[in-house]
Amino acid sequence: MDGIATDVAVGVKRGSDELNLYSTSPNSVTANGNDGSKKLRVEDRMESPPSRVLHIRKLPSEVSETEVIALGLPFGKVTNILMLKGKNQAFLELGTEEAAVTMVNYYTAVTPQVRNVPVFIQFSNHKELKTDSALNQRAQAVLQAVSAVQDGGSPNSDTSALDSVLAQAPSPVLRIIIDNMFYPVTLDVLQQIFSKFGTVMKIITFTKNNQFQALLQFSEPVNAQQARLSLDGQNIYNSCCTLRIDFSKLVNLNVKYNNDKSRDYTRPELPAGDGQPTLDPAMAAALNKDSSLLGAMSPLSAAAAAAAAAGRVALSGHSGCSGVLLVSNLNEEMVTPQSLFTLFGVYGDAQRVKILYNKKDSALIQMSDGNQAQLAMSHLNGQKMNGKIIRVTLSKHQTVQLPREGLDDQGLTKDFTNSPLHRFKKPGSKNFQNIFPPSATLHLSNVPEDVTEEDLRLLFSNAGGTVKAFKFFQGHKMALLQMSTVEEAIQALMDLHNYDMGSNHHLKVSFSKSTI
Repeated sequence: MDGIATDVAVGVKRGSDELNLYSTSPNSVTANGNDGSKKLRVEDRMESPPSRVLHIRKLPSEVSETEVIALGLPFGKVTNILMLKGKNQAFLELGTEEAAVTMVNYYTAVTPQVRNVPVFIQFSNHKELKTDSALNQRAQAVLQAVSAVQDGGSPNSDTSALDSVLAQAPSPVLRIIIDNMFYPVTLDVLQQIFSKFGTVMKIITFTKNNQFQALLQFSEPVNAQQARLSLDGQNIYNSCCTLRIDFSKLVNLNVKYNNDKSRDYTRPELPAGDGQPTLDPAMAAALNKDSSLLGAMSPLSAAAAAAAAAGRVALSGHSGCSGVLLVSNLNEEMVTPQSLFTLFGVYGDAQRVKILYNKKDSALIQMSDGNQAQLAMSHLNGQKMNGKIIRVTLSKHQTVQLPREGLDDQGLTKDFTNSPLHRFKKPGSKNFQNIFPPSATLHLSNVPEDVTEEDLRLLFSNAGGTVKAFKFFQGHKMALLQMSTVEEAIQALMDLHNYDMGSNHHLKVSFSKSTI
């Protein structure tokens, strides 16, 4: 990627927080510093209204135009780009404001990364991007080449930008590893995702080192390059199934069978070959040497990765994953069905909770389905709750039985099936985008206007623990509150989620990925 334009519209430092950009009107931004006088300040854009121009900050210094453009490609057509190499920043213009809003919303939930470095994306306070053609010529060539590939056409073959892109695509075959596979990923899902970037000819899926992997062959190397730049590090589903993509050393896949493990789309007549190994010995040997992607640990904890590996067979539908969890090593003096419902409800809709009568440091929790159980287990196993490190495993039970009518079980079993507090009952709920591991920082919402920072600090201190930091945002409706430890935050969430703040305002509490 270093071969693509490295000298486009470099910003000159003019003070600690200013960009050397000038504009001829309030609604356009130009790269030519000679025909305007309006300087843009970074903080002016912090609360900007939606715009199809996006401001990207904290980019790696060696980043290329192609990599910045790739951030926007999954959301729609990219129509312009301005690189500010000296400030590690860029402006990206999308074809429509709707596409830009979708992109910002997505990257609010999922931190965008370029070369494994987190970057920051926000709306610009300008409505269009005007770039001086002389200054920005090579960036425009890159944009033209990438856009042509995205549109399914053939780019102008004599552009140096396209030559650079092609030179970096050593093979039409991609090697794909999927991290955090809490939901099943099939060959058809991969074909649907990757075919947006070109003709997918062959796919082989397999499991190696307890990870689901795939080899996918495009018709052209440039399609493989564009798919890799756009999709590497992206999640197939919200907060899980993260794609790790690199080029394979193989340049052609030899597919013997068309089934749910392998497919040659150019040869539909191939037999299903049920039970036969997908890889021939020569390809398997080549794969063992092709280990360029093995390395980075998934963003979640090691427990999450182990849980995903352990649960993969069940998730793939080969055995019944009931959705019932066994939680052990609980503090039996303090645990209640309600507190377990609240904590496990962060990761799915808990239907029934039963603290075991003869072993009160253990409980059964029935989630809505096996995927929610898997998600809860991966995030909560090994966490500290009420002074004890809890263990969460999949139970052999298919359901949690309610006590027989008339039998007093001392309130140890509770049915939450019709609870109004389920976070994920509504399809497409934004709660699906806000599933994060337990953290010391809590996200508060539905805060009444007359409640002050001191009120909330006192409330959470009384839950047991120390409030280290606090910040209101979204006006006064939401806040971030940081406790001293993750254990204190877990306790506060169990005690104060749905707390009645008066005036029919019930406080909503969840774990945050942010820090204050």
